[in-house]
Amino acid sequence: MSGRGQLVTGRSIVVCCGSGGVGKTTTAAAMALEGARQGRRACVVTIDPAKRLADALGLDALANTPRKIEGQWPGELWAMMLDTKSTFDDLVLRYAPNKEQAEGILRNRLYRNLSGALSGTQEYMAMEKLYELHEDGVTPPGDEGGPGVPGKEHTRFDLIVVDTPPTRNALDFLDAPRRLTRFLDNRIFRLLVMPTRAYLKAVSVATQTFLRAVSRVVGGEVVGDAVAFFRAFEGMEQGFRDRAGRVLELLSDQHTAFVLVAAPRRDAVEEAMFFAEKLAEGDIRVETLVVNRLHPRFGPPDQAGGHAPTPPPGTPLATLYGNLAQFRDVAEREERHFVALAARVAPAPVVRVPFLAADVHDIEGLDRISDHLFGRGGDPEGRDGARGGSAGAEG
Repeated sequence: MSGRGQLVTGRSIVVCCGSGGVGKTTTAAAMALEGARQGRRACVVTIDPAKRLADALGLDALANTPRKIEGQWPGELWAMMLDTKSTFDDLVLRYAPNKEQAEGILRNRLYRNLSGALSGTQEYMAMEKLYELHEDGVTPPGDEGGPGVPGKEHTRFDLIVVDTPPTRNALDFLDAPRRLTRFLDNRIFRLLVMPTRAYLKAVSVATQTFLRAVSRVVGGEVVGDAVAFFRAFEGMEQGFRDRAGRVLELLSDQHTAFVLVAAPRRDAVEEAMFFAEKLAEGDIRVETLVVNRLHPRFGPPDQAGGHAPTPPPGTPLATLYGNLAQFRDVAEREERHFVALAARVAPAPVVRVPFLAADVHDIEGLDRISDHLFGRGGDPEGRDGARGGSAGAEG
């Protein structure tokens, strides 16, 4: 297996990041498929509400639980799309100290209104789902089902590929555990989740005045729902804090890899550069840079720049030659777009994927992408089209 192949044979989590419309979804699905072909139990997860992953896999829809994709490979391929509210509901049912407390949370009007729409909820639930999948389902010893990362042979999935939302939202996804911890440590939250008697003793006159003022603006019933909502989580906050810490450890683990996906457009490269810098600030390095939808040069390098003989003007051959020269100009301009980005993420390898003739809507199409991602797509210099750019779902 080549160095590229280590992404799916030597990692337990691969996070695909980048701006919208650069082929991120297709890349994630193709990596999971390659993992299944290498004998891994692979699951590709999208936290992008657009249904591009299902489209790339040729499916009508995906749900909040992994769905197995049948095919002729030694491993397993599963796929799922995050449903924020369902994940939050499952979390409450799993970690509430008792059934009554869980039911109280699920019935709370504020919870019902905000559990799927509150800013940051989707990103945090994505972290919870990633952690859940990573820890899910210990299999019996001796039933490894294929090669796995040391220490992870007996989990349900030994490879999880995450298709994140566009760059800025993906940063929220990565920062979600820290933001949750900051929220849980906030003084107002700690006061609101205290048991009633302690709460009455602890809340200062200023805080009571604040709550009364808020009640006059939004209504006492709304404030009452909010207080009841936070108190319903009494006793659960440490569990949230502990899991947030474990998720942070998971993201920085040596078996987690970040793949930056870009297209040879100025805006996409700028977004990718921004993301690479943010990852670097968090001491996270980019494992691989994937550049999709590159145009081919159509000819050996020594024909570029006017070194080849020029056909007579006005002939069909001259027209064809002019078209090829324009394609070479486009290809060279695309290369220049991401030179700085490649230098920024060095020594991460740059993987070039071609601009294919058709979108990807099935496993066969994903196989074509996988061939280019993992070095089976032809001439690395791109003279046979291997330096084009990826088609497929606009993830």
